[in-house]
Amino acid sequence: MSDYLLEMRAIVKQFDGVRALNGIDIKVKAGECVGLCGENGAGKSTLMKVLSGVYPHGTYDGEIYWNGAPLKATSIRETEAAGIVIIHQELMLVPELSVSENIFLGNEITLPGGRLDYDTMNRRANELLAELNIRDVNVVLPVKQYGGGHQQLIEIAKALNKNARLLILDEPSSSLTTSEIRILLDIIHQLKSKGVTCIYISHKLDEIAAICDTIVTIRDGQHIATTPMREMSVEKIIAQMVGREMNQLYPEKRHTPGDVVFEAKHVTCWDPDNPQRKRVDDVSFTLRRGEILGIAGLVGAGRTELVSAIFGSYEGSYEAEVYYEGRRWHTTSPLQSIRTGLAMVPEDRKHHGIVPDLSVGQNMTMAVLQQFSHGSRIDQDEELKVIRGEIGRLKLKTASPFLPITGLSGGNQQKAVLSKMLLTKPKILILDEPTRGVDVGAKFEIYQLMLNLASEGISIIMVSSELQEVLGVSDRVLVIGEGQLRGDFVNDNLTQETLLAAALAQPLH
Repeated sequence: MSDYLLEMRAIVKQFDGVRALNGIDIKVKAGECVGLCGENGAGKSTLMKVLSGVYPHGTYDGEIYWNGAPLKATSIRETEAAGIVIIHQELMLVPELSVSENIFLGNEITLPGGRLDYDTMNRRANELLAELNIRDVNVVLPVKQYGGGHQQLIEIAKALNKNARLLILDEPSSSLTTSEIRILLDIIHQLKSKGVTCIYISHKLDEIAAICDTIVTIRDGQHIATTPMREMSVEKIIAQMVGREMNQLYPEKRHTPGDVVFEAKHVTCWDPDNPQRKRVDDVSFTLRRGEILGIAGLVGAGRTELVSAIFGSYEGSYEAEVYYEGRRWHTTSPLQSIRTGLAMVPEDRKHHGIVPDLSVGQNMTMAVLQQFSHGSRIDQDEELKVIRGEIGRLKLKTASPFLPITGLSGGNQQKAVLSKMLLTKPKILILDEPTRGVDVGAKFEIYQLMLNLASEGISIIMVSSELQEVLGVSDRVLVIGEGQLRGDFVNDNLTQETLLAAALAQPLH
């Protein structure tokens, strides 16, 4: 009998002749939590898709052993039957179905005659959630009634219902609040105590350090090291990931903001589902030339709604006056905003940033196609030259600009969306959670790009849930709380405590 529940030996996976995985070995013991670390594009998600049957046996080289026996799964259903369940970064829930229906999706309990046994499913769903210490969820309500934190836990309940022996969590906390992350980590501790084995993928290395027993690092599709967490630190994990010591997480600032060039006045947004409620309540602020303005606040404070209204993409009713160099800008739609010189990289790249059916290059140039058009014809050589230039400038990892954008890692998709907006040559650039799901090395590159743009005179508004990030790159910080402006701070010896106190305090008067 093997000492290991899972062994992956010499795994090789190629796409169009390019090796995404190049002979990776992994061993996982039963009841262990393994942190899988690597930069964007290192091969983490590809490796887990091989393991979970998304890429079936025969489409890769190498061997997988499960509980000592060869595993040659040709589908996800086969790996789930064996007890291997993956929870993807993008949750696989059907919003309109109930919590119970989502937990049993594909594994429904039926009565004689084929009707669904809702009583049994609802009872079992409640039992599963109780095991996870979740008691404030009504399992008969649509899952869309619950926020990201609850939905993530519902996905875990769904996995436990499939009798998961190995649970793969891919960026499970990317859209969770601090308190929700604490609950998630507590639940993983509970699962470990019950003998459930976990593979945890996250760019939040403090979580990895808190929850994992062993760290497996991969870089450029190759296995770098397997190390007990007790011998590691966050700094050592970073060094293994990027192949060098990172002495600083944020680049040194070398730009000085100029005069005020941009003003947003009386921005007010009403809740689309409850028009009596204001999500943003009469917020006004200014922005200097070449300034990086951070917007901080708790989840639900109204930060995304604020910048969406300024850009003209807020889904509900809103009011916003936008001025550039004293002239009123009409930004009632994203297209109008882009044409005036205002661009935005949205928070949800999957739904609002990329077009999944198009290639990497097509996604990058779709907002500026008129630059390459001559009559009714697109100059494809000129377009490709610009695309290759952008891929080099942003250090975007792709085997080819013609590959589907969905084949890229999340961080590289983010760079493509950023490139799309930069090609519009904006005067003002809004970045909503620009480094969500992005690794440490790529984060540094994005911060460096932001500082370079600021030194060229482009003004940047950055929304971020990470206070450390806001303080690391911003010249000035606005704090939003319950839709109101609660603080406007110059970032000079500013602390996370000051920002958090402002977010929780009364509005400024």
